[in-house]
Amino acid sequence: MTVFITDAEVAARLDAATAVRAIRDALLAAHRGRLVAPPRVAAPLTGGRLVFTAGQLVGEWYGFRSYDTLGHADGEQVVALHEAGSGRIRAVAVGAEIGSRLTGALGAVAVDSLARPDATTLGVIGAGGQAWAQVSAIAAVRRLREVTVFCRTPAGREKFAARVRAELGIPARPVPTGPEAVRGRDLVVLATTSPTPVISATDLSPGSHLNTVGHKQLGRAEFGTDLLDRAELLVTDSLAQAGAYDPPMLATVGAYAGRLRSLGAALAGTVAGRTTADQVTVFCSVGLAGGEAFLLDRLTRPG
Repeated sequence: MTVFITDAEVAARLDAATAVRAIRDALLAAHRGRLVAPPRVAAPLTGGRLVFTAGQLVGEWYGFRSYDTLGHADGEQVVALHEAGSGRIRAVAVGAEIGSRLTGALGAVAVDSLARPDATTLGVIGAGGQAWAQVSAIAAVRRLREVTVFCRTPAGREKFAARVRAELGIPARPVPTGPEAVRGRDLVVLATTSPTPVISATDLSPGSHLNTVGHKQLGRAEFGTDLLDRAELLVTDSLAQAGAYDPPMLATVGAYAGRLRSLGAALAGTVAGRTTADQVTVFCSVGLAGGEAFLLDRLTRPG
């Protein structure tokens, strides 16, 4: 029988550490060709698009996630998982939690792989669901001693810092500007909807690692090319998706095109990761297709 899973069940059963382990496996499977992860596709509708990300773990399952850009306040996502041998639908998840856990886990794997082992301070710009997913997952791979947060509204950053303290037990404080949130931090997360840069490269400390989750395209990006120039290592979770953006993703054009590397390759050791303590590393999160189905499989696999 098909198993139906709600956001509440995902939240209760898929903790951050489990999601991180699963997505590390997914990235390695994609690197080795076992996880087929093509770029997402979108169907144009009146007022927006219906977007699909599909993936296949060869010989085991295939599945997809669908979501829309119509702007509904109560809009929901669907993740469906088919058995490879029969095509029958093993599981369906309704809600946004699996997608959020995927994005957070991707960022945590990047931190675990590329940040300095002694990284303990985190600066966050953005205070929405994506920012929270990043912080909660990163806390599963690094013992954080402080989080600083900035967003546009004082109430928003106060609320976010309070949640970090209450739910993660990590000291956290709001700050009045973006640069203040990231200066002197070992780890940096940009998780905004801003179409223009929210920090400059000079705000980053030597040896810092940065995850960027928001806009990252030509003419619409939460960071500038100065950040790419500053980075000694640029990685992404899906080179296929990175190359499919329209307008193009900043890190795929001009001098940067040849520098972008696969996070899965870094995990496998076929691409060099961090080699010195003072390198600045940048992870451009684009969404590994099939990642949501990978997580749903871990939640529902027999036995």
